[in-house]
Amino acid sequence: MVTVNVYEAKSSFSKLLARAEAGETILLARNGRPVAQVGPITHGDRPVTFGDLRGQVHLAADFDQWTAQDEADWYGQ
Repeated sequence: MVTVNVYEAKSSFSKLLARAEAGETILLARNGRPVAQVGPITHGDRPVTFGDLRGQVHLAADFDQWTAQDEADWYGQ
């Protein structure tokens, strides 16, 4: 991991971003003391696709029926 002082980071920010995109993690320091980190964002194994949870989510047949008990629970009666 490379350590870069804030002054140097400000003057070469685009280069630091390019290094982060390439997978490198850069430690930013103020007066030699680490304060932040710039690095790549790790993505999941694959993109989320509509319908990924098909067959895994189950709703009760009465999930949208409002009962007297629901009324009492909701309004505290």
